[in-house]
Amino acid sequence: MQGIALSGGAGALSIIFALILVYKVIKGDEGNSAMQEIAKAIQEGSQAFLKREYTFLALFVAAVTIVLIAIPAIDWQTAAAYVAGAVVSAATGYLGMSVATRANIRTTAAAAKGLNPALRVAFSSGAVMGLMVVGVGLIGVSALYYIFGEYGATGSTSVAIHAEDIMGWIVGFSFGASSIALFARVAGGIYTKAADVGADLVGKVEQGIPEDDPRNPAVIADNVGDNVGDVAGMGADLFESYIGSIIAAMALAVFSAGNGGIPVLTDLYSPFIMFPLLIAAGGIISSIVGTFFVRAKETATFSTLLWALRRGVLVAGILVVGFTYVITQTLDFPGDTGLDLFYCVLIGLGAGIIIGYMTEFYTSFDYSPTKTVAKNAETGAATVIIEGFASAMQSTVIPVVVVAAGIWFSYDLFEFYGVAIAAVGMLSTLGITLATDAYGPVADNAGGIAEMAQMPPEVRERTDALDSLGNTTAATGKGFAIGSAALTSLALMAAYAQAVDLDAADLLDANTMVGLMIGAMLPFLFSSLTMQAVGRAAFAIVVEVRRQFAEIPGLMEGTARPDYARCVDISTQGSLKAMVLPGVLAVVTPVVIGILLGPEALGGMLIGAIASGFMLAVTMANAGGSWDNAKKFIESGAHGGKGSEAHKAAVVGDTVGDPFKDTSGPSLNILLKLMSIVALVFAPWFLNL
Repeated sequence: MQGIALSGGAGALSIIFALILVYKVIKGDEGNSAMQEIAKAIQEGSQAFLKREYTFLALFVAAVTIVLIAIPAIDWQTAAAYVAGAVVSAATGYLGMSVATRANIRTTAAAAKGLNPALRVAFSSGAVMGLMVVGVGLIGVSALYYIFGEYGATGSTSVAIHAEDIMGWIVGFSFGASSIALFARVAGGIYTKAADVGADLVGKVEQGIPEDDPRNPAVIADNVGDNVGDVAGMGADLFESYIGSIIAAMALAVFSAGNGGIPVLTDLYSPFIMFPLLIAAGGIISSIVGTFFVRAKETATFSTLLWALRRGVLVAGILVVGFTYVITQTLDFPGDTGLDLFYCVLIGLGAGIIIGYMTEFYTSFDYSPTKTVAKNAETGAATVIIEGFASAMQSTVIPVVVVAAGIWFSYDLFEFYGVAIAAVGMLSTLGITLATDAYGPVADNAGGIAEMAQMPPEVRERTDALDSLGNTTAATGKGFAIGSAALTSLALMAAYAQAVDLDAADLLDANTMVGLMIGAMLPFLFSSLTMQAVGRAAFAIVVEVRRQFAEIPGLMEGTARPDYARCVDISTQGSLKAMVLPGVLAVVTPVVIGILLGPEALGGMLIGAIASGFMLAVTMANAGGSWDNAKKFIESGAHGGKGSEAHKAAVVGDTVGDPFKDTSGPSLNILLKLMSIVALVFAPWFLNL
């Protein structure tokens, strides 16, 4: 009971601190009238997109809720938790995006005063997203467990049976969050990359005008996309990862009770159930403290700016280690169990750090892989793409080895419960980790506002420095998200196996083999659908931008205003239409496999999807990041600089990489977790077929 109170209190503290940051951001300087007009257009476009997206999602959530209620084997509490998860996920994404669209102009205005003020505003905006995600998520899980535990009894006479009922219901909360996350990530990713590709191909390549030039009709749509994709989408993605890892650990503590070192349940507030909640609580406090260490001097270089952000994450990580040790020594674990679980948390934290570093190594132009990609731009776009893709495929080696080692060691310590705890440990500092990621789109938008409002050159130099930093932290964040998705998906799959009494999968069984092959294929089909959607929407944007340049007199001269709203509307329509099929595919496929081929085949499908999806996600994210930073390296003056043939080749590579790193790659994380969650939610039905 005390564990629930502590976790709920930590969640409330996170929300309070986030609201304080909201106040600090909002009271900042909004700049001049030209800046305000641009910021208003970005804000209105972002809100219009989310309104239309959430209208569709409300219908989807209603339909899934009816299905859940209609299935006799699934209790109404699961449906209620599903709705709650969907609502809070959508609300969190909306709040984070609303703050981001107001922080961009204030970051620009702060950049006129200095680098550190701009960093503080942008980072505070990102911290709002990060702390709201962890705060709302932890309160949601804690509150549901308490309510269902105290008031949701179904007449069971056994604590163990009642606990299984509770966790079966709470899984619905993660299902709701995952549903929203997938659609938000896919739709936001399609939107932002369609606008980005259209703006770059016509603006940079064909017309030879700078990035964020106000003459480009797609520039506002591009800025809107940063918010709906990289803020709202990323927030929803990591929200469901966060609660998914906690729920998976709690579910395994219940479903594995009596096996693997977990004693038979005699108390709903067993230390094994409370442990992931308390780790998350410690992570929230650690993340809040870490935010105070993010500072930079006016003369800061790229490396010192990067260190400023990493210092906050490092402080949070050290504090989590301390909190975890205290928790393991305080809870009533039998024997050396507490120490074993402490090591599992360390494994998760260490794996996250290594994966983040390797992502940076393969995507930052400070290192040889991306410098080699940039060098290949001297011979044209084809060699840029070949080298970038080859390097990205190579980049899967270390993350796979690290995740595999993390699984092996944590399993050796405490079987699949240990694996789940490793995932919780990896995500424990999400409050500040997401802050360093979500700050990037704000800095990017700030640079666009500075360019379009014709601010002094030093303002754009400061926002560009923050934007470059954001690209690095975003790439690292994607690697972190992918690694956590692999561990969380595996933990959820293990919970599913426990729920359906699937001790082992027979690889020689035809149904299992069929499920495995289908699962391995699904990430490729999913990626194909999302990339084709980007291509179609980008094609429409390119046609529209070309039309405006050709038909609007004085547009290139800067004497006429482009029709920004038309490009925003094209991206909105294209992304919302295209998100339906991938989203439905992720939900329906596990149900169909479970019905037609049985629980064993579904387990095989999940294994196949996790294995292929993890490696494909790493490849796509790192390829896109490498192409992007190769372009930026050339723009800094290397290999002929801006306007050179090498630069044009690099722009093509960056354009190809946009849907890789910002649409298909990140969406795969959610696909893996959502399919595992769907399998776990519908497990009681499969057992009764």
